[in-house]
Amino acid sequence: MNCPIYKKCGGCQLRNLSYEEQLSLKQSKIIKLIGRYCHVDEIIGMENPNGYRNKTSRIFGFRNGKIVSGIYQSSSRRIAQTDSCLLEDEYADKIIKSLRELCVFFKIKAYDLNTGRGFFRHAMIRKGAASGEIMVALVTAKGDFPHKKEFTEALLKRHTDITTVIWCVNPTETPLYIGEVREILHGNGYITDTLLGKRFRISPRSFYQVNSKQTEILYSKALEFAALTGKEKVIDAYCGTGTIGLALADKAKTVIGVESNPDAVVDAQTNARENAIKNASFTVADAGDFMQNLALKGERADVVITDPPRAGCSKRFLDALLALSPKRIVYISCNPETLSRDLFALRKGGYKVKKIQPVDMFPFTEHIECVVQLCRASQ
Repeated sequence: MNCPIYKKCGGCQLRNLSYEEQLSLKQSKIIKLIGRYCHVDEIIGMENPNGYRNKTSRIFGFRNGKIVSGIYQSSSRRIAQTDSCLLEDEYADKIIKSLRELCVFFKIKAYDLNTGRGFFRHAMIRKGAASGEIMVALVTAKGDFPHKKEFTEALLKRHTDITTVIWCVNPTETPLYIGEVREILHGNGYITDTLLGKRFRISPRSFYQVNSKQTEILYSKALEFAALTGKEKVIDAYCGTGTIGLALADKAKTVIGVESNPDAVVDAQTNARENAIKNASFTVADAGDFMQNLALKGERADVVITDPPRAGCSKRFLDALLALSPKRIVYISCNPETLSRDLFALRKGGYKVKKIQPVDMFPFTEHIECVVQLCRASQ
């Protein structure tokens, strides 16, 4: 399938390749970067690699006197206007179109990042793959939201399947930042979804994987690599809303989730209660500091699962992980370059890489997700 703006947008770097060629390219890259540590299993792709994203974000702006919405072009602040994206579900495109029309009708000006003038900055839409629930987050600059009640009512009249509408304010120069929640305009301010048999609450600022089908595969592999018997103490570092930790709680003795985002921890705690899981707890803390304190107290963990951001694990975190000295580490990575760096440090610290499983979470892009199992070399 061809996209008319993929060269301008830059989001689909591999759109010019067939899907089979993309998987082959990613497999070769992983082998080149981390194949020296152990055998790399064949990358797990998708049967249908289009329309997989459950989250859509569109920037609003002006062009030739008209309001437009789209995606920033690569390395610029120019909006690549689009009414559809092959990676996203069609439901979002219709809502974005309505938001543009409603901004015109209610005379709400789009925000200009270069001048700092205007009001409506961007819209974020999330859909629960299993629940079908839909969240619309309206992100604006500072100031009063003109006609917010009428605006919301008009949106809901057009799209009766919307579950919740939230107004967020981004006072910074950072584009696509969700900002602080100012007001819940409709619904309860979150949606829910089901993953690996567990029900999860998703708030506007909570991290939740955008490819639901591949996330099931990714987390199932993480659970397999954790090799739990029901007796283990597990630490879920960078736990987000607790998806991984709660998914494996049934097979562990205890699970401790650590996350620096307080909103995500509130969601994780709620998710544990709603799933009647009593052996999992979640705390707001830096994961490295938390594990370092445990090690200083002489406490241990049997398994640590870490799912860091693209920058990988900091030296402080890796030092704390080695000090804690778990039997097994399950490392979920979205960046093979930083993964290679961290695996080198962990191997130097006494761990052996046992298994590597790439998963194609983001078809048509250069991004590659991997699950890695490490065990203490003495085992």
